[in-house]
Amino acid sequence: MKVDTMRWVDRYAGVPICFLLRLIFWPMDRLRRNQNTNSKNVLFIELSEMGSAILADPAMRWLKEQGKTLHFVIFDKNVASLHLLNTIEKDNVFLIKPDNLFTLAISSLKFLIWCRKKNIDSVIDLELFSRFTAILSRLSGADNRAGFDRVHEEGLYRGDHLTHPVMYNPHTHISRNFMTLVRASQNNPHQPYQKDGFDEAIKLARAEVDEGLQESVVGKLKSICSDFEPGKQRLVLVNPNASDLLPQRRWMQDRYVEVIQSLLAEYSDILVVITGAPGERAEAQVLKERTDSERCLNSAGVFEFRELVPLYSLSELMLSNDSGPPHFASVTELKTFVIFGPETPALYGALGNSTPIYAGLPCSPCVSAGNHRKTSCVDNQCLKAIQPSHVLEVIRPALDQSGLIMKAG
Repeated sequence: MKVDTMRWVDRYAGVPICFLLRLIFWPMDRLRRNQNTNSKNVLFIELSEMGSAILADPAMRWLKEQGKTLHFVIFDKNVASLHLLNTIEKDNVFLIKPDNLFTLAISSLKFLIWCRKKNIDSVIDLELFSRFTAILSRLSGADNRAGFDRVHEEGLYRGDHLTHPVMYNPHTHISRNFMTLVRASQNNPHQPYQKDGFDEAIKLARAEVDEGLQESVVGKLKSICSDFEPGKQRLVLVNPNASDLLPQRRWMQDRYVEVIQSLLAEYSDILVVITGAPGERAEAQVLKERTDSERCLNSAGVFEFRELVPLYSLSELMLSNDSGPPHFASVTELKTFVIFGPETPALYGALGNSTPIYAGLPCSPCVSAGNHRKTSCVDNQCLKAIQPSHVLEVIRPALDQSGLIMKAG
């Protein structure tokens, strides 16, 4: 199902359904307003963003340390992100299929049955004001339901089904919002303004590098570049892609060409590896051909998702649009440089060793929780304002420093 179709259904079908469920459950909610909030089997809902599953991991680990059994529901195409850190057991993950309205409805019904089998008593909805996830939370059978609440905001109605509503803070990084939400789920209900802060920085766990998969990655790199030898050339990853959820995040291809050509001319020991999914291979090939260098490789569709961590462990740095890969890389030590436009790194920057590149125009960010990350902009000056010279200026120090280390070694 297309993203815009899902947004339309969520609004025009979701709002009346949420209202109807509110009327149905209102008497029960009044009687059980002060119910027991102890939880054992906790379900997280985060359907549409692979990167958000990574950003929520510190909050999930905190709750796991409290002795809770964690579960997760996510769209089937995004589940691989959960397996990078394996915080949640695979048997405790449910996949919803959003291919069309029929598969969405059938898998949602199966999900509600699964919740009963798993004895889910608490739900934490990580989505920002989604009516669909509010409906899933309400019908899950869980007594405790935590999620972000509009409080006095208009236009974000989704039924008031939460026992633990938490005010979403649009001025705080989403990972800290997630941590606030999870901690609030363990406190008294019906307190949208959370007063108890936390001073500690949000840190991600590190993924383990599978040596067998690392050997597989090296073999695949040699298959597309016979001269490649680990430790002799430095790998610079380039991710020029962005999901269909927000295509305005894509930096222009001609600027990637200029950056890649400059890097290859300045650093004779690097290989540039263009990454991407199988469906992005043709576009990556155009970028490679425009670069016109044997040291620029097209690896789109070559590596499996489970091989990304080993690939990142072998690489020097990554240049990427604001999309999933910088978040996947954040569970490793890889340096990432991320180009932001319609979103802001202050809220959605990767947690790892990441440097944002952001023009910060007055209209940016133009997407938010309030507009469900929908923008009508067709002239993304927020990205056009970022010149290749500026990107090179930011990247060069990292390559110069690592180059000195290699020579010293």
